Amino acid sequence: MKTVHRASYDVLRRHGLTTVFGNPGSNELPFLKDFPDDFRYILGLHEGAVVGMADGFALASGQPAFVNLHAAAGTGNGMGALTNAWYSHSPLVISAGQQVRSMIGVEAMLANVDAAQLPKPLVKWSAEPACAQDVPRALSQAIHLASLAPKGPVYLSIPYDDWDQPAAAGAEHLVSRRVTGLGMPSPAQLAELAGRLSRASHPVLVLGPDVDGARANPLAVELAERLSMPVWVAPSASRCPFPTRHPCFRGVLPAAIGGISRLLAGHDLILVVGAPVFRYHQFVPGDYLPAGAELIQLTVDPGEAARAPVGDALVGDIFLTLEALSGMLESCSRPLPEALPRPVPRGEEPGPLHPETVFDVLDELAPEDAIFVKESTSTVSAFWQRVEMRHPGSYFFPAAGGLGFGLPAAVGVQLAQPQRRVIGVIGDGSANYGITALWTAAHYRLPVVFIILKNGTYGALRWFAGVLDVPDAPGLDVPGLDFCQLGRGYGVRSVHAADARSLREELARALAGDEPVLIEVPTLTIEP
Repeated sequence: MKTVHRASYDVLRRHGLTTVFGNPGSNELPFLKDFPDDFRYILGLHEGAVVGMADGFALASGQPAFVNLHAAAGTGNGMGALTNAWYSHSPLVISAGQQVRSMIGVEAMLANVDAAQLPKPLVKWSAEPACAQDVPRALSQAIHLASLAPKGPVYLSIPYDDWDQPAAAGAEHLVSRRVTGLGMPSPAQLAELAGRLSRASHPVLVLGPDVDGARANPLAVELAERLSMPVWVAPSASRCPFPTRHPCFRGVLPAAIGGISRLLAGHDLILVVGAPVFRYHQFVPGDYLPAGAELIQLTVDPGEAARAPVGDALVGDIFLTLEALSGMLESCSRPLPEALPRPVPRGEEPGPLHPETVFDVLDELAPEDAIFVKESTSTVSAFWQRVEMRHPGSYFFPAAGGLGFGLPAAVGVQLAQPQRRVIGVIGDGSANYGITALWTAAHYRLPVVFIILKNGTYGALRWFAGVLDVPDAPGLDVPGLDFCQLGRGYGVRSVHAADARSLREELARALAGDEPVLIEVPTLTIEP
């Protein structure tokens, strides 16, 4: 007799979800019974770190990641990380243990009351199967929904007495199902778009994270070169969709209405690909578009298309749409834009270091295909200006700005991309939200290099305090933290680099090794 347990593992195996990220509780133990030899369990010490690691894994692999949380309390601990996964279109299949069915109604300890409502609205779909026999089918549905565009997290609550029940007749058909979604604009819509681009005198390209998610970066380069368009990265950038030293590259747009309109002035057509229009943050009012400009958005997300305050939108697969569009356009006669001048290196200086100096060292020593996981919100502009990123999947940043992403995501990215070196660049304020991920890096001997920028304050908040005229706000400083001691306590080799010379030496040593390393670097505070 095939059980629900065995049928469910067959479904997970069929879809390649053989890595389980979790922190088990009693409700989850029946699911983990007889854990298959071809699966691996990645233990995190806090559910926020667990979801963050799975998020990084899914983003870097492009495939769904499976998460196993502990009932309501574990789900609640992971909700902050789930916010980032929602906005990054990360395909997470989240399961949570539930009390036995006969005990849910009386609200026994560890019962997840109205479980399907708990993670909303940060999931595409949430359910608790109506009976044990429906668990494998619901799990299959969850995987397909997480994978279909726009990708995103889903949630399934499973009573722990379901696993030993007999599977429903026909459950074996679930492992042979395929669900694909390859929609793109019609030929007529593509022809109209190509015509508008060809007729534009000064078009500009704005690229978002879904370009990188679709691995359509080379197609974006081809399109930019064919029409000699300057290229901006959409505001609140969580990924890098375009090589940062290409002549067309202009930088990252500010997350402000007035700021975007000012920088795009002079362009008559703005093509936004793989991004919302737009992810604003700081309130700087102004016109949504510069005078005389039209906007067209290409997106995989109908919600992004519907809520945009301006412009036309086409919903479809990013890679296929750019591929088809490129074949319909002739090269224009305009010269390529001149490449941005490279910042002057700051050179040697005593500590605490300018963050720019840290990034110059990173740019000098990091492998060409390094992956940077960034969570130092006050140094974003300096990082983009000074660190070259060439390849798809080279940069990840918390899409919703939720702290606690960096350390766990770096672990998940390294698990997904073992052939590339992962470097986490984490602020000292951010690091504390996901610090337990260091234990996972040490336990599984993942060669992540964690660079902690230690300035003793929440740097981005310091800047916002000035912008919002709140100079006396309490709670903005975090003095007295010793990340070397913390790192060693979790089993990670940890060193202090007080100047550029020692940073260079320690980074080179870390990159030459095969173990996780934490480098604590005292830095000055700069504006975002």
